[in-house]
Amino acid sequence: MVIDISQFHDVFFEESFEGLDIMQSELLELKPGAADPDSINIIFRAVHSLKGGAGTFGFTAISELTGILESMLNDMRNGQKDITAEAVELLLESVGLLRGMLTAIKHKAPADDVLRADIQNRLTLMMAAETDDVLESDNLNDDSSAATQAVGGWEIYFKPHPHLFQTGNDPVRMLRELATLGEFSSEVLDEKLPPFSDLEPEDSYLAWQLTLKGDIPKEEVLEIFEWVDEDCDFTIQALAVEVSEPVEESMLDEPEVTELTSEAELPEQTVSNDEAVADAPLPELSLQTVDTVADGTNGKTAPTASSSIRLGPDKVNSLMDLVGELVITQSMLSQLADNFSPEMLPDLIDGLAQLERNTRDMQEGISGIRMLPIHTAFNHFPTLIKDLADKTGKKVELRLTGEQTEVDKSIMDKIGAPLALLVRNALDHGLETPNVRLASGKSETGSLEVKAFHQGGNLIIEVHDDGAGLDEQKIFSKAVEKGLLSANVELSVDKIHKLIFLPGFSTDDVLADESEHGMDVVRNNIESLNGVIDVQSTKGEGTTFTICVPLPFAIIDGQTVSVANEKYILPLVSIIETLEINETDIKHVTGKGELYTLRDKYIPIIRLYDVFNLKPVISDLADGLVVVVEARGQQIGLFIDDLLGQQQVVIKRLEDNYRKVQGLSGATVLGDGSVTLILDVAGLLALYRDPSLAMHNERAA
Repeated sequence: MVIDISQFHDVFFEESFEGLDIMQSELLELKPGAADPDSINIIFRAVHSLKGGAGTFGFTAISELTGILESMLNDMRNGQKDITAEAVELLLESVGLLRGMLTAIKHKAPADDVLRADIQNRLTLMMAAETDDVLESDNLNDDSSAATQAVGGWEIYFKPHPHLFQTGNDPVRMLRELATLGEFSSEVLDEKLPPFSDLEPEDSYLAWQLTLKGDIPKEEVLEIFEWVDEDCDFTIQALAVEVSEPVEESMLDEPEVTELTSEAELPEQTVSNDEAVADAPLPELSLQTVDTVADGTNGKTAPTASSSIRLGPDKVNSLMDLVGELVITQSMLSQLADNFSPEMLPDLIDGLAQLERNTRDMQEGISGIRMLPIHTAFNHFPTLIKDLADKTGKKVELRLTGEQTEVDKSIMDKIGAPLALLVRNALDHGLETPNVRLASGKSETGSLEVKAFHQGGNLIIEVHDDGAGLDEQKIFSKAVEKGLLSANVELSVDKIHKLIFLPGFSTDDVLADESEHGMDVVRNNIESLNGVIDVQSTKGEGTTFTICVPLPFAIIDGQTVSVANEKYILPLVSIIETLEINETDIKHVTGKGELYTLRDKYIPIIRLYDVFNLKPVISDLADGLVVVVEARGQQIGLFIDDLLGQQQVVIKRLEDNYRKVQGLSGATVLGDGSVTLILDVAGLLALYRDPSLAMHNERAA
């Protein structure tokens, strides 16, 4: 049977891009001269994994480049090569090149062979120069040199661990490759082979005593077995008399890694020992001395969306436990149904309550599978800033906050490109050059902060810089010049700021790469997630872009409310409190409607029957209730007739069968079979700010 290995390409690409992110993060923190050995080992493991995968799938160019990188990193680990700023910079360039090569292979596009040849040549020259230095400083006649190349050959003991097959490796394939190096013979050691009745077909029981004769460098032998370093027992000793002492081998001299025995139980999962490293928060990064990082993709670095979700065994085991609880509950209810009598009613009620708990736990567990830390989208920013800072001659300090904030995968796949454009825009157009900053009394190093957090059922991302701020006069003049508005129109500062989101708008005569002219793309991408983007800027002090995206929960806890004999669902996560108020506490403000004073701040009141054009049953504020809700950092009060109860509801999108309606996030079917609309608090806030949106709803209806 011929196996088509191309079906595994997606997993390879996903793991490879994750490995490159790890390498990039560690290299950016690597200090020349006194590097942390753990960091070098982490980088080495990432290169090692990429090399093995590329070799398996026949991606020769990547395998060749990673082989050179592996040799350099191995010398760094062993203290044979100094960790210099030039070496770190070249390694960073190699990471960018590998990302470009992988992207080209994935999309069947041509790679930058000129850049690859240049970087490989520079790596080879750097290795050769270091080797010459070592040879000059060492005694070439030292007998210890015989340990790396035996005249007679090598004696090898190789015993795979029982779970080796489950890692996807084949011992026979490695032995065949070893036989290509020289005169080869082997002896099978089967003393650990159990009786046939006890044999597990997925386990490995055999060991081999191998003899390889010829003038063969030890490194070539080790290279064949390094892919299974942590999955076998391995020793190698020279056949030559002068090196008779066996050399105990751990080809990858790495820190001890806790073995995940659950991998053997769940072979279908992809579990990475490096996930904890990837999850580590990136500390503050100072970019005062930076150089261009080549990536093989014209300097454009963007997060790569993955088509799968990687699960740890703990999550899978937890879901399996929940399934077991559901099966037990279902069995209990079935038995009650078979012989039901009135006296069994308490048992039925208890069983239904247990079913509700199990269902809720299952829903939360499945929702948790889709939640990923947002650091995946943040990982590319250090390199992006590093490249741009060098091109523009600016100095910038990047701070990433809230990297462990969990985001639904559907958002993660779409949020990376808009964020990258905002970060690029902040450096291109926001931060000043060092001379300009010093002249204005600022530090020559600008500050750029990207912050993520949850607020009221929404994901909030802020991109803040302490640069020059937006020039309102220049923006307004450019809008008039482009015919977007009349010269005599009066706009507030906030509305002038929002002009930058218009398609093709730019204040630059010559656009810088793809930054400012992509702000309309940023807005469109955010709105496609039912989110909004806002900008606040103070001239001379800086600019803050705020993205607010609702978390896409398919099942929510809702509060049923009554409005003009109609039922609506309010998400509980948006509700702050419910009040009974007097009309005397209401302020009527021209152009602002009704405002209620709540603990020293004014809360706008929205009458829902007006929003949805219903005939009111209760119109006096004193006779109804006001539910205070929050969206996008602002609180509003929704006037309703009454509260009816709380329940979990399944959201059905209106767009799937009708169209988007401002102020509504979807609909649901209640227990009695009736259809009820679910209120969108962010949409209601938009209606308050722009009443014309309600008229659009009426026209569309």
